[in-house]
Amino acid sequence: MIVDGHLDIAWNALAFGRGFDGPGTKGYLVTRSALEQAGVGLVFATLFAAPGVEEEMVGTGAYYRNAREARLLALSQLNYYGAVGLPPVRRRRDLGRPGLQAVVLMEGADPIESPAQVADWWERGVRIVGLAWQRTRYSGGTHAPGGLTAAGRRLLPALARAGMILDLSHLAQAAVEDVLRLWKGPLIASHSNARALVPGDRQLSDATVAELAQRGGVVGVSFYRGHLRTDGRRPNLDDVARHVRHLARAAGGPEHVGLGTDLDGGFASDAAPLRSLSQLSNLGLRLRRDFSSEEVDGILGGNWLRFLKRALPTG
Repeated sequence: MIVDGHLDIAWNALAFGRGFDGPGTKGYLVTRSALEQAGVGLVFATLFAAPGVEEEMVGTGAYYRNAREARLLALSQLNYYGAVGLPPVRRRRDLGRPGLQAVVLMEGADPIESPAQVADWWERGVRIVGLAWQRTRYSGGTHAPGGLTAAGRRLLPALARAGMILDLSHLAQAAVEDVLRLWKGPLIASHSNARALVPGDRQLSDATVAELAQRGGVVGVSFYRGHLRTDGRRPNLDDVARHVRHLARAAGGPEHVGLGTDLDGGFASDAAPLRSLSQLSNLGLRLRRDFSSEEVDGILGGNWLRFLKRALPTG
């Protein structure tokens, strides 16, 4: 089974009309049928709303101005997953059910209006929370330097009590350092690449990767051009393999590396190393130049599954 640790399925459908169960949209890759035909059995499906930076975009289903609007957008996306038959994986025993499965990941925590709402989001099926995208009320984020805010520090204990998994992707470096100091629960980076290869605050330092691995976490490799290379050219599978190799070395082993493609997440297929999801099989062949068959199976999905079997609740 291939596992993709980051897909903005509901955001693409509700904000841009790229429906999950339809025939697909020219220039984009992700549909149910494309995932299933490629052998993808589990995805981390996001609840994603972006802070409203352009007033004319607010209200389109993509952007919000305050926590209440963020919550409503996230709820609409959660309802979308139910409507298209992607019920959330809630516990370990749910893994391996027939058909495509989804672990729900909240990308940017502004939909959580207060720590008191964490339990409600948990009951609705959310199992992973990333505190930021750009800046949120809780944390600095991509292109928005800063650590955890006072609200972010208050939110962490509520997330821990609920049993949430925390996602480091998109956190500003100061916020990463705050989280590593304060958080003791399960930790991932759903879609982050190697800063040593592509500099920038959107990527992870080797030291962060090593610490995440020491805590049993997994880093998912993003397939976006700007995360894979520095020259602006279209990436290829060699670029993906280069980041996998580097992250595996930084982590002390490939068992801490997976996929978090972020395909269609704000970029079209011409910025991705694939022209079709069917080419994921070619990635497996490419990775076998550097890793054993068992290690490749882990990178393509097994590492995420083993992590989830440890991090999800039993009951």
